[in-house]
Amino acid sequence: MSQIDPGTSSWLRTRNDREALRLLLEHGPLTRTRLGELSGMSKPTATQMLARLEKAELVAPVGEASGSRGPSAVTWGVRGDRVTGVAVSMTDDGLQAVLVDAVGTEHPIVELAAPGLRSPEGDVRRAIEAACAAAGEDRRRVEAVTVGVQAAVSGAHDLLSLTDSLPGWPSTGARARIESALGVTATLENDVNLATMAERAFGVAQDADCFALLWLGVGLGVGVDIGGVIHRGAHGGAGEIGYLAVAAGAGVPAAVTTALLGADAVVSLSGDDRHPADLDGLDADAAVLGVLADRVALTLEPVLAVLDPDLVVLGGPTALAAGGALAELVGARIGGAERPAAEVRLSGTGHSAVLAGARSLLVEQIRSRLEDRIPTQ
Repeated sequence: MSQIDPGTSSWLRTRNDREALRLLLEHGPLTRTRLGELSGMSKPTATQMLARLEKAELVAPVGEASGSRGPSAVTWGVRGDRVTGVAVSMTDDGLQAVLVDAVGTEHPIVELAAPGLRSPEGDVRRAIEAACAAAGEDRRRVEAVTVGVQAAVSGAHDLLSLTDSLPGWPSTGARARIESALGVTATLENDVNLATMAERAFGVAQDADCFALLWLGVGLGVGVDIGGVIHRGAHGGAGEIGYLAVAAGAGVPAAVTTALLGADAVVSLSGDDRHPADLDGLDADAAVLGVLADRVALTLEPVLAVLDPDLVVLGGPTALAAGGALAELVGARIGGAERPAAEVRLSGTGHSAVLAGARSLLVEQIRSRLEDRIPTQ
């Protein structure tokens, strides 16, 4: 973008156009009169802003708004087909993907099984092609991807660690390989961090000052949100609690936390011969819930001692299968005379929390790209 001196007519036009685009993204389609009211601009100025944005192919007429008097007024909206992206969640046995645009259109979520031969560029290529096919959109408009991975991510150095569930993905250079092979901008993010972002955006933690999300699934992880900012650590490894050894206590044996709360351990508690992904009926087994609550409370002790959050959210497949009953039992077991007890709540973002977080992050990235396409002169 070329440099423009503040206060000049070009600078003012660009500033006004950016504000108009932000208002259309925030409020949805608007008439020029309503855009003028929200921006504080006159109707002629609002008309000029819309004309410039339409010329830049960023907005278009999308309908009409009827008033009490006179003819219907044209409503203008941001074009969702100008720039698109694909949000991806790498799951235990495959991936989920969905097309994303600037206006947050609800596109179909696709699920793909993991192929025999995997690579960063191969997995993401399949995700892009499947998401575009499901949405009926042109693959060539996809400019960015956000990928949730079960690994510690150092974005600054393009490093992945603890990649047990990502066969074929290298520890170094995965993002660069995706971008080079597919011609998109790629963001890799830890899956539990993305679920934590989703919980802040539209889950049960919207009003929390500081909260921790404990993810209970095949593996474990903790997402840490402090004042709306995700704490990742110096190398992206913050929250990898599944590798933490805990001492025995409250009838819980000493073990690495994954051995206590991973999906295999949860299934073994029930005594059934079933797949770890099958957790049906967990919420109705009072004995198993009691043991799980003991183990979760023990696992949370270092989190509570170090972070002192006002809220703990239980998320992931195991937590969702156990339901609100597990959250209540855990809440009754943590805290005490030494410190105030944190509130414990069940996640409100459902089974696609990681994908929802990736989608939310990608929407903001796409919107920034649109702003950058506003002409400066």
